Amino acid sequence: MADPVTQGLVQVAWSVTDVPRATRFFRDVVGLPLLFETGGLTFFDLGGGVRLMVTTPPAPAQGHRNSILYLRVPDIAAAHATLVARGVRFVEAPFVVGRAQGAEHWLAVFTDPEENLVGLMEARPAAA
Repeated sequence: MADPVTQGLVQVAWSVTDVPRATRFFRDVVGLPLLFETGGLTFFDLGGGVRLMVTTPPAPAQGHRNSILYLRVPDIAAAHATLVARGVRFVEAPFVVGRAQGAEHWLAVFTDPEENLVGLMEARPAAA
């Protein structure tokens, strides 16, 4: 049975050197539905509620290779507290990463035992 802290995969980050070129490729060649673009990031619909985020790689000091798994959570503060209590090391505590599609998008990032990054995401209705 799945752990009740998470609700499955919501997003995969794909690192590229040229976001506009990759956007054209995934939109015009591959045919992925474009959801939105913001702050140098492009988001595509992969189906089933899963997004592809096209981005440039983070600084090498953050230690991830290419992809980052983002897991949907119903309550990011509670999930963060639960995982911290289980000994998970977070590199970013919960914060609002952006507002789009009528929602505030919250993010928290931790590392697995191999230093791969894993994100927790919660989308809350945007305040009026």
